[in-house]
Amino acid sequence: MNKSIITVVGKDTIGIIAKVCTYLAENNVNILDISQTIVQEYFNMMMIVDMSAIDKPFEQIATEMSTLGETMGVQVKCQREEIFDKMHRI
Repeated sequence: MNKSIITVVGKDTIGIIAKVCTYLAENNVNILDISQTIVQEYFNMMMIVDMSAIDKPFEQIATEMSTLGETMGVQVKCQREEIFDKMHRI
């Protein structure tokens, strides 16, 4: 399995989850786990996904997701699981 971590952070607006999930489905990315919260008006979502079936390079997916986030006014980051783990190890 080729796991990655996707985080979405920003001011809450209608359709954030729908747009992110639509993009993932269109690119053969399977959502394994998802957690989202809204604190006052700020949206925070973390997803663990399987990218084993993608047809594009990982870097292209990450760039396109970042661009998608910009169009919604949120920050979207996509990192490989091993990089995420190393960055967040305590």
